[in-house]
Amino acid sequence: MKRYFILVLAFMIIGCTDRDDDVDAVNIRIKNASNITFDEVQVADAEEIHENIPSGDYSEYFQYETAYQYAFIQIKSGEDTFTLQPIDFVGETPLPIGFYTYELNITEEGNVNLEFLIDY
Repeated sequence: MKRYFILVLAFMIIGCTDRDDDVDAVNIRIKNASNITFDEVQVADAEEIHENIPSGDYSEYFQYETAYQYAFIQIKSGEDTFTLQPIDFVGETPLPIGFYTYELNITEEGNVNLEFLIDY
């Protein structure tokens, strides 16, 4: 019985870590707020591509060395490509370490709207 108690206690201690206990980078995920599937989403010049995000769904978090509340975004959906091209980052400060969501939508005119969200 003592072994069982120690084993249960060990699992409880290991299982009680918060997702941001070991965070050492900016983590961004994509929420698809449009009515189309995003086949690929390129954020800034990152090597990793967020892939296959259905309407209303989220991608996994990817780590970014430096990120801002907005970014260059290129979305591919089927044969269509949609781009958000910021003009500059003057006055912007890099995001602190943490978890964030870029909620992306496509307007009827084909423009990309980005809503920045802090994930708690």
